[in-house]
Amino acid sequence: MTARISNAKEVAVVIVAAGRGERAGQEGGPKQYRHIGGKAVIRHTVDAFRSSDQVGRIVVVVHRDDHQTAAEALGSVVTDCTLVTGGATRQASTLLGLKALTENAPAHVMIHDAVRPFVDERLVERIVGRLGAHQGVIPALAVSDTLKKASEGVVSATIERTGLHSAQTPQAFPFQPILAAHLAAAEQGLENFTDDAAIAEWAGLAVHIVEGSPDNIKLTWKRDLELADQRLSHADSFPDVRTGNGYDVHAFEPGDHVTLCGIAIPHDARLNGHSDADVALHALTDALLATRGAGDIGTHFPPSDPQWRGAASSIFLRHAAAIVREAGGRIANADITLICEAPQIGPHREAMVVAVAAMLALDLDRVSVKATTNEKLGFVGRREGIAAIATATVVYPGQLK
Repeated sequence: MTARISNAKEVAVVIVAAGRGERAGQEGGPKQYRHIGGKAVIRHTVDAFRSSDQVGRIVVVVHRDDHQTAAEALGSVVTDCTLVTGGATRQASTLLGLKALTENAPAHVMIHDAVRPFVDERLVERIVGRLGAHQGVIPALAVSDTLKKASEGVVSATIERTGLHSAQTPQAFPFQPILAAHLAAAEQGLENFTDDAAIAEWAGLAVHIVEGSPDNIKLTWKRDLELADQRLSHADSFPDVRTGNGYDVHAFEPGDHVTLCGIAIPHDARLNGHSDADVALHALTDALLATRGAGDIGTHFPPSDPQWRGAASSIFLRHAAAIVREAGGRIANADITLICEAPQIGPHREAMVVAVAAMLALDLDRVSVKATTNEKLGFVGRREGIAAIATATVVYPGQLK
């Protein structure tokens, strides 16, 4: 049975940050000191462990020329870390970080790449929860892509991916065994191990796998840094989703039909208005305009202008939709409630939905038309007219801080 950790503070962390990051380009210096989301990559990484209840001491291994740079990147949290000068390789730097912990040595140690700033508490908990006195633990993701072996640019074989995993950090081990493994490898001049788990395996230390995190990416290329910056810059933002409301009412006058949502419905009266008096489309037009702060229907189509006498209200609605789309907006939903005692809306609801969806170029499930009475109260209850309430939801590009 595996012995579990009794005190999470027995786990120290060595963050390896002595590389030069050449694959990310030289502009801006080593990638661990580039800024993403307003802070240096290394600061994000250190903060992730500082905020964890699972770990205690933090050792940061830096290049001999970078002590001042590291201190500036870490800012006030540098006092929570021990800065150690690294070696010529990652393996050598890790050993120097481990040696810095030998005085009052911890029971366990995590070894982590400084350029993996998205390590999170749940991942750390999974690792610590599996640690034991005689076994190491690494996070890894099962390989999902088909793997090809190639020679001189020509595929020579397809590799069976069953059982293959992509290893991540932090990799965690009982302290004394991993220190001994690193020392033995150094004494024998073995410098080609690709990670600490490989050294542990070579030394005969069992290494278990826990599920890694797809977010726990290593920032290797310039594009990785750009995407990380976008992710963190928008972390505290919200999509720019806007909701607009519209209300309209028209009185009855003598006639033989009413026009609602563009559909002519037989009735013993018609609605009085400068256009076709389609109260539903007028309300929805105002709702769409509201999402742009673009006034109301009267602003764009003054009732005093004779050119709109008898005009189809679909003109107004399509105009409002064009204003929305010119600003990059995507109409997500249109909802109309008709308030009337008569005529009955139910038999015509489907046709209304189809008509409005066509006007706005929306799927049918993004349009809602419904009706209610006013329980014979007020002007609607007295059958003097029809009212409509409309709501539109529009998603605009960008983020709302």
